[in-house]
Amino acid sequence: MGNRMVIWSPMFRYGKLARQAVSAMSYLAENYSQDPVSISSAEVGKERRIPTALAAKLLSQMATAGLTRGTTGPGGGYRLTRPPAEIPLAEIVNLFEREMDEYPCPFGPGWCGNGDPCPLHNDFIRLEESGSEFLKNTTLEVFTKKTGADTID
Repeated sequence: MGNRMVIWSPMFRYGKLARQAVSAMSYLAENYSQDPVSISSAEVGKERRIPTALAAKLLSQMATAGLTRGTTGPGGGYRLTRPPAEIPLAEIVNLFEREMDEYPCPFGPGWCGNGDPCPLHNDFIRLEESGSEFLKNTTLEVFTKKTGADTID
């Protein structure tokens, strides 16, 4: 895995760069409208507490992947290339995470796959599959919904 720290959670794991990319994209999703409005990387960075240079780099990488469209000059910035409901989180996360050749084993490297798997092997496989399905089936649309605190009864 290199120097990248991976976070395990009950639903899925992904690294810091992928989390920041989802965060940046969530801001574009929150502000998505049919009338294309470009949002500066500085605004995205400020609102999501991501350094401006990193926000610009992430948004640029997502433009290269076809997820955002960037414009330069006064009034320039980034916007989503498709409606939030058409962009699964997996498309974002997969840009910044590589596939794991082997799942981490609590018994140590090389345990699983060399004879009987450890007692948690199948649980880790199910966890990874569940996380993958979550990322494939969850779109940026979740960020366009207002929370209960924002609604009026």
